[in-house]
Amino acid sequence: MEPVAIDAGDYRLRQFHKADRPALIEAFADDDHRRYVLNYRLLDFSDADRYIARRAAEWARGVRCSWAIAEARVDRLLGEVGLKDLDLRAGTAEAALWVHPAARRRGVAVTALTAALRFGFDTLGLHEIAYLYHEGNLASAAVARRCGFRFVGTFVSSDGRKLLRCLRVTE
Repeated sequence: MEPVAIDAGDYRLRQFHKADRPALIEAFADDDHRRYVLNYRLLDFSDADRYIARRAAEWARGVRCSWAIAEARVDRLLGEVGLKDLDLRAGTAEAALWVHPAARRRGVAVTALTAALRFGFDTLGLHEIAYLYHEGNLASAAVARRCGFRFVGTFVSSDGRKLLRCLRVTE
Protein backbone atom coordinates (compact mmCIF):
# COMPACT_ATOMS: atom_id res chain seq x y z
CA MET A 1 0.00 0.00 0.00
CA GLU A 2 1.28 3.44 -0.88
CA PRO A 3 1.49 5.99 1.96
CA VAL A 4 -0.99 8.86 1.84
CA ALA A 5 -0.55 12.32 3.35
CA ILE A 6 -3.59 13.95 4.95
CA ASP A 7 -4.31 17.64 5.45
CA ALA A 8 -5.86 18.00 8.90
CA GLY A 9 -6.17 21.78 9.13
CA ASP A 10 -3.43 23.06 11.43
CA TYR A 11 -1.74 19.66 11.21
CA ARG A 12 -0.47 17.50 8.39
CA LEU A 13 -0.36 13.72 8.62
CA ARG A 14 2.66 12.55 6.64
CA GLN A 15 5.41 9.98 6.60
CA PHE A 16 8.27 10.20 9.10
CA HIS A 17 11.60 11.49 7.83
CA LYS A 18 15.13 11.93 9.16
CA ALA A 19 14.47 15.46 10.43
CA ASP A 20 11.98 13.91 12.90
CA ARG A 21 14.67 11.94 14.73
CA PRO A 22 15.41 14.45 17.53
CA ALA A 23 11.71 14.89 18.33
CA LEU A 24 11.16 11.11 18.24
CA ILE A 25 13.96 10.58 20.74
CA GLU A 26 12.59 13.36 22.99
CA ALA A 27 9.06 11.92 22.91
CA PHE A 28 10.19 8.38 23.67
CA ALA A 29 12.29 9.63 26.61
CA ASP A 30 9.25 11.21 28.28
CA ASP A 31 8.07 9.40 31.44
CA ASP A 32 4.38 9.52 30.48
CA HIS A 33 5.17 8.25 27.00
CA ARG A 34 7.23 5.36 28.39
CA ARG A 35 4.44 4.50 30.83
CA TYR A 36 1.96 3.86 28.00
CA VAL A 37 4.06 3.02 24.92
CA LEU A 38 5.86 -0.10 26.05
CA ASN A 39 7.05 -1.73 22.83
CA TYR A 40 9.71 0.74 21.73
CA ARG A 41 12.81 2.44 23.10
CA LEU A 42 14.46 5.10 20.96
CA LEU A 43 17.74 6.18 22.51
CA ASP A 44 19.66 7.50 19.52
CA PHE A 45 19.46 8.32 15.81
CA SER A 46 20.03 4.67 14.86
CA ASP A 47 16.98 3.62 16.90
CA ALA A 48 14.97 6.46 15.35
CA ASP A 49 16.08 5.41 11.84
CA ARG A 50 14.91 1.85 12.52
CA TYR A 51 11.56 3.14 13.81
CA ILE A 52 11.07 5.29 10.69
CA ALA A 53 12.02 2.36 8.44
CA ARG A 54 9.66 0.04 10.31
CA ARG A 55 6.72 2.39 9.81
CA ALA A 56 7.48 2.69 6.09
CA ALA A 57 7.71 -1.11 5.76
CA GLU A 58 4.38 -1.57 7.58
CA TRP A 59 2.70 0.74 5.04
CA ALA A 60 4.28 -1.22 2.18
CA ARG A 61 3.05 -4.55 3.62
CA GLY A 62 -0.44 -3.13 4.23
CA VAL A 63 -0.46 -4.01 7.92
CA ARG A 64 -0.37 -0.50 9.36
CA CYS A 65 -1.07 3.03 8.17
CA SER A 66 0.98 5.29 10.38
CA TRP A 67 1.44 9.02 10.11
CA ALA A 68 3.74 11.52 11.71
CA ILE A 69 1.58 14.37 12.99
CA ALA A 70 3.32 17.58 11.97
CA GLU A 71 2.53 21.22 12.51
CA ALA A 72 1.41 22.33 9.05
CA ARG A 73 3.23 25.68 8.97
CA VAL A 74 6.69 24.56 10.10
CA ASP A 75 6.54 20.76 9.64
CA ARG A 76 7.57 20.13 13.27
CA LEU A 77 6.82 16.62 14.58
CA LEU A 78 4.02 16.64 17.17
CA GLY A 79 3.24 12.93 17.46
CA GLU A 80 2.03 9.87 15.63
CA VAL A 81 -1.36 8.44 14.73
CA GLY A 82 -2.06 5.18 13.00
CA LEU A 83 -4.32 2.30 12.15
CA LYS A 84 -2.58 -0.93 13.16
CA ASP A 85 -3.54 -4.60 12.99
CA LEU A 86 -5.13 -3.64 9.71
CA ASP A 87 -7.38 -6.33 8.24
CA LEU A 88 -8.91 -5.03 5.04
CA ARG A 89 -10.86 -8.23 4.38
CA ALA A 90 -12.52 -8.13 7.81
CA GLY A 91 -12.76 -4.33 7.69
CA THR A 92 -11.10 -3.83 11.07
CA ALA A 93 -8.15 -2.04 12.64
CA GLU A 94 -6.95 -0.62 15.93
CA ALA A 95 -6.14 3.06 16.36
CA ALA A 96 -2.77 4.00 17.84
CA LEU A 97 -1.73 7.45 19.00
CA TRP A 98 0.88 9.37 20.92
CA VAL A 99 1.63 13.08 21.22
CA HIS A 100 4.99 14.73 21.93
CA PRO A 101 5.07 16.19 25.47
CA ALA A 102 5.49 19.74 24.11
CA ALA A 103 2.29 19.41 22.04
CA ARG A 104 -0.07 17.89 24.60
CA ARG A 105 -3.36 19.52 25.65
CA ARG A 106 -3.69 21.43 22.35
CA GLY A 107 -6.20 19.22 20.56
CA VAL A 108 -3.55 17.54 18.42
CA ALA A 109 -4.67 14.01 19.34
CA VAL A 110 -8.37 14.53 18.59
CA THR A 111 -7.71 16.30 15.28
CA ALA A 112 -5.19 13.71 14.09
CA LEU A 113 -7.23 10.71 15.18
CA THR A 114 -10.37 12.12 13.58
CA ALA A 115 -8.49 12.44 10.27
CA ALA A 116 -7.09 8.90 10.56
CA LEU A 117 -10.57 7.52 11.34
CA ARG A 118 -12.01 9.29 8.30
CA PHE A 119 -9.28 7.72 6.15
CA GLY A 120 -9.95 4.29 7.63
CA PHE A 121 -13.71 4.41 7.15
CA ASP A 122 -13.99 6.40 3.93
CA THR A 123 -10.86 5.40 2.01
CA LEU A 124 -10.04 1.91 3.28
CA GLY A 125 -13.67 0.87 3.78
CA LEU A 126 -13.20 -0.26 7.37
CA HIS A 127 -16.34 -0.81 9.39
CA GLU A 128 -14.85 -1.16 12.89
CA ILE A 129 -11.87 0.52 14.56
CA ALA A 130 -10.86 -0.30 18.13
CA TYR A 131 -9.02 2.00 20.54
CA LEU A 132 -7.29 0.56 23.60
CA TYR A 133 -5.81 2.48 26.48
CA HIS A 134 -4.46 1.80 29.95
CA GLU A 135 -6.80 2.31 32.87
CA GLY A 136 -5.94 5.63 34.46
CA ASN A 137 -4.81 7.24 31.20
CA LEU A 138 -7.29 10.11 31.44
CA ALA A 139 -5.97 11.84 28.32
CA SER A 140 -6.64 8.75 26.19
CA ALA A 141 -10.08 8.33 27.75
CA ALA A 142 -10.94 11.93 26.79
CA VAL A 143 -9.65 11.43 23.23
CA ALA A 144 -11.74 8.27 22.87
CA ARG A 145 -14.89 10.09 23.98
CA ARG A 146 -14.27 13.11 21.78
CA CYS A 147 -13.63 10.89 18.75
CA GLY A 148 -16.89 8.99 19.15
CA PHE A 149 -15.60 5.69 20.52
CA ARG A 150 -17.84 3.74 22.89
CA PHE A 151 -16.55 1.63 25.76
CA VAL A 152 -17.04 -2.13 25.21
CA GLY A 153 -14.96 -3.82 27.90
CA THR A 154 -11.72 -4.38 29.74
CA PHE A 155 -8.97 -6.96 29.71
CA VAL A 156 -5.58 -7.49 31.30
CA SER A 157 -2.52 -7.02 29.11
CA SER A 158 0.44 -9.41 29.08
CA ASP A 159 2.25 -7.10 31.51
CA GLY A 160 -0.65 -7.32 33.98
CA ARG A 161 -2.14 -3.89 33.36
CA LYS A 162 -5.83 -3.29 32.87
CA LEU A 163 -6.71 -2.02 29.38
CA LEU A 164 -10.00 -0.44 28.37
CA ARG A 165 -11.32 -1.27 24.91
CA CYS A 166 -13.49 1.10 22.93
CA LEU A 167 -14.99 0.76 19.45
CA ARG A 168 -16.02 3.07 16.69
CA VAL A 169 -18.11 1.64 13.87
CA THR A 170 -19.34 3.02 10.57
CA GLU A 171 -22.65 4.81 10.83
